[in-house]
Formats: sequence, C-alpha cells, structure tokens
Amino acid sequence: MDRTTRGAALALSATLALAAPLAVAGSAHAAGEDRPSATASGPGAPVLDAPETLSATVADAARAAQRDQARLRTTAPGTPARAELDAALDALVADGAIAVTARVETASGTWSGAAGTREREGRAPARERDRFRVASNTKPMIATLVMQEVEKGTWTLDTPVEDVLPGVMPAGVTIEQLLSHRSGAPTATDWILTSRVTDPTSLDEVFAVMGQEVTDADHVEALQSAPWMNEPGAGFSYSNAGYVVLGMMLEEVTGRSVESLLRHRVFAPAGMWQSAYPDDPGAWGPFLHESAYTGPEGAGWYDLDHWDPSLFAAAGAVTSTTEDLADFTEALVTGRLVDQETAADMLEPRTVGQDVFPDYGLGVYRVPDPCEPGAWLYGHDGASYGTQSINLTSPDGARQVVIGITGRDLAYPYYTDEPLYDPSELLTLMMQESC
Repeated sequence: MDRTTRGAALALSATLALAAPLAVAGSAHAAGEDRPSATASGPGAPVLDAPETLSATVADAARAAQRDQARLRTTAPGTPARAELDAALDALVADGAIAVTARVETASGTWSGAAGTREREGRAPARERDRFRVASNTKPMIATLVMQEVEKGTWTLDTPVEDVLPGVMPAGVTIEQLLSHRSGAPTATDWILTSRVTDPTSLDEVFAVMGQEVTDADHVEALQSAPWMNEPGAGFSYSNAGYVVLGMMLEEVTGRSVESLLRHRVFAPAGMWQSAYPDDPGAWGPFLHESAYTGPEGAGWYDLDHWDPSLFAAAGAVTSTTEDLADFTEALVTGRLVDQETAADMLEPRTVGQDVFPDYGLGVYRVPDPCEPGAWLYGHDGASYGTQSINLTSPDGARQVVIGITGRDLAYPYYTDEPLYDPSELLTLMMQESC
C-alpha cells in the first residue's frame, strides 16, 4: 500500500535541502506557536522555511557548555564525567536515535563511545569506528581542495565561475561567494527531487526518487530553474548547488574526479583511512545505516540504503568516521592540508551576527569555545536524510569534538512539537570534556 499523507509530505518536503544543517532540538516552533507557512521551492511541492538549524543547536550547546565549563575541567579521566558521557549516548538511543558514535580528543587523552545498532532492525551494535554519511561536513573538504588551487595560482578567490564553467552561473558570481554561501544561488537539492515526483503527498514516491542518479547536467538544470535567493554578494544564503559547482570547477581545471582529489589531497595527507566519496548507493563494511522517521502523521520509518549520493555530490556525499573527521579538522588548522595563512583565511568569517547560522567563513563556521572565553571552535555540521554529524576543532588543532547520529526525525518541527531525541546534552557534555 502506498503510504500517503499530506501533512507528513509537507514536513518531508521541508527537509529536501538536507545536505544543509537542518532543524533539530532547540527550534522556536514549540507547542502553541505558529507553524511555518509553505513557500514554493520546486515544481509541485512546497518547502517550509525553518528559522532554527542544527548549526544553531551547536552554537547553543557551546554557550551552555561555556556557562558550566568549570564542572568537567576539574574532573579527571575515569571519574563520573566519562560515565556521564556514556549515559548521554545511551539516552539518545533510548529516546529514538538508531545509533550514535562520538569522540572527544584533547592533548591529555581521548574519549570515544557508541550506542545503538548499525541498522534500525538489526542486532549488530554500533561501534566507535563505524562509518556514516557526513553530509555537509563534506563542504570543508571541498573548500580545502579549492584553496589548494588558490595557493597554486590556478585561480583567486575573485575568479568568476563564468571563467571556468561558462553559462553555468550568472556573470559576477565568484569562487569566494560560493565558498561562503554569499552567491545567492538556491540550494537546488529540493528542486531536483520535487521535479521527479508526480505526487508530492506520496512519501513512498518521494523516498523512491532518492534512489535515482543525479548528473552534473541535472544539477545545473536545477540551479538555473530554481529561483535565486539574492543578488551575488548581497547576503548569506546556504546553497548545496554552490558546492556542487565548486566540485565541477575542480574537475574542470584538474582533469581529475572529485573522488580522486579527495582521496589523494585530503584523505591521505590527513590520515583519513576510513573515508570515501561514493557515487553509488549502498555501503561496505562497518557502517551506520540511514533511516528516516516521518512522524506520527506520516508513515513511520523509511530505510535509506537505496539513496544515491549523487544527489548531494560535492555538497555532501562523503562517508567517514568520528576519528577521521577529527583527523581532518586537525590537519586543516595545523597546516597539513593548506598553508597556515590559507587556513586562517578559511576560518575568518565572511558573514557574522546571523540569527540562523553561526559566523561563516570559507566552508567553515565558528561557535564560542567553552574552554576559553572570547575564543572560538571551528568546523561544520551536516544532515543527510537519515544521519546528522557535527565536527569541531580548536584553532590550534589540540581539541576535537565529533558526533555522528543515525535515525533522522524529518517531521520535527513542522508537524510535531517534540523531536524524537535531543543531542544538546551530549554535545554540551562533550564540549565540557574537551576543556
């Protein structure tokens, strides 16, 4: 039987740009408040605007950890602080997450843990080094490749996209604008999916088209068909399409695939031996499988092993582990992937003081560092259709905080008042543990 429901389909359509950080715990849409209104974002299906994001949750957790930073700073390893972290992992799974894997690295030691199962209906336990889809945590890696080309003199941050890929974007859009999400380009992921659905109220159909391949031509068509958010350079507007175009530009000037570039110029030098850039559905080896929850008004759970990563491409197709993500951010800020001056330029915000996103630089954002007043942690987060991830580092690379969670609630906050689970407590504890 086709699982069809208007309310759940609207809620799902609000998540069709999911390589971007999306709404989780902490949303302003609490019980009794107005739900967001539908706005057209693709042919035949509405998309709902969400003022709160996973990025905002990360920033809120950083501030909460800052307010209570002394508590775990005075706790030695092996005392109840570590037990509290383990309990927070178990609590997330008890509340509804399928699996969670987490890692805190400091100069004095490492804590890591995992809870739940690799598959929604499986028995194999999740392990600390299991891989998962990192979604928009791909973007700092693509930004690293772009900045390597800038260092080589292939182009500058002011190079127009038109000079590399004529006719793909309006004249005047620059590499820096794509990296910093200031091009005004639509995210376009939602447009691709909704253009392939004949009945936007059918969850079965929406999830089915997620298994279809998306080509570069499809991405360009969506980019040129969907309405742009603002004039180039006029303001911040998160765009998956912008990073897909950056991937296309890298392939054009190097003659190599994004997969090859990542493998040789990011994964290998950073020691990311469990990371990959797949272009086909499925997963190999120990993997945390994705599943999406559509809420009580929807059709329950959907398992997503059929999902095709070409939909996200350079905006969010990487699979990795918490250990590899920590290795990446450490390598980035310590000058192993780009020069220190270049890394500092990537960390420098181009947009500050936003309500929705933290201060955003070139593929990297910042949140308050709970360990050092006035300092910052740098990194990114990501949300695929069934996975969420967070990856942060101190600017000296001495401390990392990384989380991967499977089992994504796609109904909250659009058609439910409470999420399945809230990662805030775990993230706050982990930030405190990093001090």
